[in-house]
Amino acid sequence: MTMRTVAVIDIGKTNAKVALVDLDRFEEIAVRRTANSVVDSGLYPHFDTERLWRFILASLAALNREQRVDAISVTTHGATAVLLDEAGELALPVLDYEFAGPDALADEYGKVRAPFCETGSARLPMGLNVGAQLFWQQRMFPEHFSRVATILTYAQYWSYRLTGVRACELTSLGCHTDLWNPKAATFSTMVDVQGWGHLFAPVRKAGDVLGGLLPPLAEETGLPPGLPVHCGIHDSNASLLPHLLTRPAPFSVVSTGTWVVILAVGSDAVDLDETRDTLINVSALGDPVPSARFMGGRAFSMLLGDNPPAASPEAEARVVAAAHMLLPSVPGGSGPFPAAQPRWTTDEEKLKPAERLAAVSFHLALMTATCLDLIGARGEIVVEGPFATNDAYLRMLLAATGRPVLANRLSTTGTSLGAACLVTGARIRTGAEAFTEAVPKTYLDYAGDWRRLTAEHVQCGVGSEC
Repeated sequence: MTMRTVAVIDIGKTNAKVALVDLDRFEEIAVRRTANSVVDSGLYPHFDTERLWRFILASLAALNREQRVDAISVTTHGATAVLLDEAGELALPVLDYEFAGPDALADEYGKVRAPFCETGSARLPMGLNVGAQLFWQQRMFPEHFSRVATILTYAQYWSYRLTGVRACELTSLGCHTDLWNPKAATFSTMVDVQGWGHLFAPVRKAGDVLGGLLPPLAEETGLPPGLPVHCGIHDSNASLLPHLLTRPAPFSVVSTGTWVVILAVGSDAVDLDETRDTLINVSALGDPVPSARFMGGRAFSMLLGDNPPAASPEAEARVVAAAHMLLPSVPGGSGPFPAAQPRWTTDEEKLKPAERLAAVSFHLALMTATCLDLIGARGEIVVEGPFATNDAYLRMLLAATGRPVLANRLSTTGTSLGAACLVTGARIRTGAEAFTEAVPKTYLDYAGDWRRLTAEHVQCGVGSEC
């Protein structure tokens, strides 16, 4: 059967959606969205998987009424594992990785985790390393953990709910989990030492057809029984995949959302600094990819709210001329300046809304440029996701890097289209177009001053008056 459309289940940290992608036009033609909520009751804060499941099934049914669905693919955020018992139910709730509980055992975990040189996975706070989650869950809830029969990576949990087939997947294991050795393409030494190896479901490739849609779900949604369900992929690698398949190296992809994740293909050989949130991801092709990240989308929301002001070229010019700057880092605890406290070089209360938007956008672009430098990125820079429509961000990124910047303005996120690439027959187009607007020299001066002030700010340290 010729594949014409794929329904992509796309679970982000903040929002979730189910999008219908036309494989010939390679674009979203319909979408359903919901917030991804966290439940604060129970053993610990956790994702409301049952609410998401009801949303997924209702969305699949609605999309199928609009147009025939030929396959299903899945993409999710990382830093999440799912623990199932023998019956296939949750042995423990799916932990919210921003919960600080695992930090209580940070010293103990630090003694058992595999080294950065083995995993390419930087030590991160809270539950951002899946290994830290498992370590904490096993020690804090030993009775519950003793009932764990299978550990699944997160995208594959949803594929399992659809097919009944349990699996793990390379890109999901290889994204700062501490569980994977990207060079050897096997589990890290810590997994065996902790006795977890036998618990992980078989490792499959992202593009594998995991199985067919279960008959009861087909009846509920109106989809045909046995509809192919693909294994699924980690969201940042989903953004990378269309470019891997169509673009010659070297290049970088900047995937923007709650997290800004920067992946460099064909980069210069550099020593990654695990203290600055650089890491190795594993691509859908199985190759190690130098990467860096910071919570850019979260920072944007914290600083500008849910309804940001309209952009203004005039306000942008005033911010550059007056050198209004935000120095790192919002929020703290991750990114290239994890210990730095944020500081404005101006009285932020006096900034007009459009000026604040410009200054925050410049800050995020310069954080991105810093990350690109840290991973030895070369060649074109492709921006995916919400920041691809932010001209102030793109203009400052171009000024700060001096390299071609391309923006995918055709879709609010590259993750759904990337997950659609897993389906045979997709006519892959990236939608990335060169950002060609002129960049005045004053932007280069602003970028240089931001770098200098940031270096001084970070060197001074937290709480210093220098």
